[in-house]
Amino acid sequence: MVAFGILPALYAVFLAFTKDGAFAGFDNFAKVFSDYRFWPAVQHVALYLVVWLVSLTIFAVLLALLVHSLRVRWSSSTVRFFYYIPGALAGASSVMLWLFLLDPTVSPVAGLLRAFGFETFVQAVSLENLPIVFTLIAFWAGAGGWIIILYGALNNIPHEVMEAARIDGAGPIKTAWHIQIPLMRKWISYMFIMALAAGTQLFVEPRVLSQASKGVVPQDYSLNQLAYLYAFKQNDFSGSAAISLLLLVVAAGLSALFVFRGGLFERD
Repeated sequence: MVAFGILPALYAVFLAFTKDGAFAGFDNFAKVFSDYRFWPAVQHVALYLVVWLVSLTIFAVLLALLVHSLRVRWSSSTVRFFYYIPGALAGASSVMLWLFLLDPTVSPVAGLLRAFGFETFVQAVSLENLPIVFTLIAFWAGAGGWIIILYGALNNIPHEVMEAARIDGAGPIKTAWHIQIPLMRKWISYMFIMALAAGTQLFVEPRVLSQASKGVVPQDYSLNQLAYLYAFKQNDFSGSAAISLLLLVVAAGLSALFVFRGGLFERD
């Protein structure tokens, strides 16, 4: 953690406030804010995060509840196994798979793509569709692990509590809404925080799609891509560090909000 987390973060702070080794104050941040590419990248990442986090929270919790409700043990184990398989793929491999799925000329779901009006790969990955496309990729790759974690949280709910709910006449929906989900609050908050941290680092997906679409997806779509361009195309590591520090501050602030509102460290 010290070698690959704390020290690089401190070095990024140093770079963000210096230029050519001299103290530069907030000049690097002002330069980034005035860059015509910065605010569109902020909007892209913010829109993606909203779609991704809302989708993950709703569907991961719902699917965990559905798996937990399966009474036949082998069926529950089988479903959990299939949920987890996509998570075994590395990020770039997962994106490559979706490149194949999103191309109507070769996709096994070409009929579905054409039903939505997508006749070519370029249409499928147009800018207005990218938040949903990236959400599908992220959900495919990462939701399975979270569903299994939430399933474990459901197993930790005392049997006496569930039995009392059944005796009181609560059906599956009321039991889920008033008992299971509130008792999963800490785990949902933890999932939200980790997914938020991963979502702000959006890089591999738009970069691969940019190469595959030959520029339809811009190279500066996300903030991480813009930081990459600053560092390795413009040779401006200070500007790149300023973007990274801004991402860190925003992600840490939102995470702190959910740590305290979600009662992550409260004792039962």
